[in-house]
Amino acid sequence: MEPKLSVGETLNRTFSIYRDQAGVLLPVAFWLFLLAAIVEALTIHVLALFWVGIIVSLAVGTLYQGMVVGLVREVREGRPDSSVPELMRSVLPVFWRLLGAGLLAGIGVAGGFFLLVVPGLYLLTVWAVAAPVIVVERRRVTDAFGRSRQLVRGSGWPVLGAVLTGFLIGIAAVLGLTALATAIVEGEIVRLVFTVLAQTVAAPIAALVASVLYFRLLELQPRPASDSSAPAAAPEPPVAS
Repeated sequence: MEPKLSVGETLNRTFSIYRDQAGVLLPVAFWLFLLAAIVEALTIHVLALFWVGIIVSLAVGTLYQGMVVGLVREVREGRPDSSVPELMRSVLPVFWRLLGAGLLAGIGVAGGFFLLVVPGLYLLTVWAVAAPVIVVERRRVTDAFGRSRQLVRGSGWPVLGAVLTGFLIGIAAVLGLTALATAIVEGEIVRLVFTVLAQTVAAPIAALVASVLYFRLLELQPRPASDSSAPAAAPEPPVAS
């Protein structure tokens, strides 16, 4: 039977890596998102600096996503002990491509949902692994979108199911922890820290889902026929002496 992509398998692999690599995923997410939250809190009430907080948040999210892709690649290659500086250095050469792809994908998907829901879901599906393509294959932005669409072809429904499920789990975690902090904690600084903790718990999920999907889709790609399947060449006649 031809192997197929499975939502359950994808999510099981996602949370298995989450559990095993929590010692890397969570501290990095906390400090990055804490930095973004502090910058946003300092600039949100200053009109001239309002965009600074948005830019820093986008940059932090992009950097973290790339680092998660690199971490999943290292785990698959049997090197689960990569350091944070190594992961960061692997992302920096393609950081601007990742940022551009994230902005374009966000605009496209949001526009698709605004016009009609179906186009938004379609773009969310066919561009689901564009970020891992950029990190692993070092593709340009437009090439990454095309490559993602090629990889997803034939597995659209399970890809959409895994992406949406991961997104909903992340949203539920953020809302639940934020509501808990609001109910039991007083003080703006403490609430900010709890909000960052909520983002820290949720942030790895979407990036891990995209990474796991990418490598699984690579495995499912048809392989070229080996040379051994070609007919053997006829032996050359002996040279006359």
